[in-house]
Amino acid sequence: MKPTTIQKLILTIGTLMLFVLVSGCHRESSSASNTSTVEGSPVPARSVAPPGTDFKQDMEYVRNSNFIHVWVFSRKDGKPLDSSDGAYLRTNAPQVVDWVTTENGKKVIAGTNFDLELGGLNLLKKRFNVEDYTGR
Repeated sequence: MKPTTIQKLILTIGTLMLFVLVSGCHRESSSASNTSTVEGSPVPARSVAPPGTDFKQDMEYVRNSNFIHVWVFSRKDGKPLDSSDGAYLRTNAPQVVDWVTTENGKKVIAGTNFDLELGGLNLLKKRFNVEDYTGR
């Protein structure tokens, strides 16, 4: 059975549409810019910092999120934070919006718009070394 002219036309249009859709998905990214933006939005796309990055990069990531307060927590014995430490931090500082683990798990950077000194900071100071990076 030979395809009719209408069937050929439909096949051709379908192929062209598929080509246009697929070729539109493979835009080249600019190598001059390290931050991509969400299309139609002036806000940079959020990227997750890879594990093992240094403290300065992780701090910059939190600062770029425009939090009013930035705190750094580490264990007093210098060991990496474990799951119970994380649970304790989240329980006693529920106002923290962003937690970024850094220095191979030995420190965590907390970004918040709430002053933890008005909350459970004293409890956290009993268990962790606490550094206030607000305004630094």
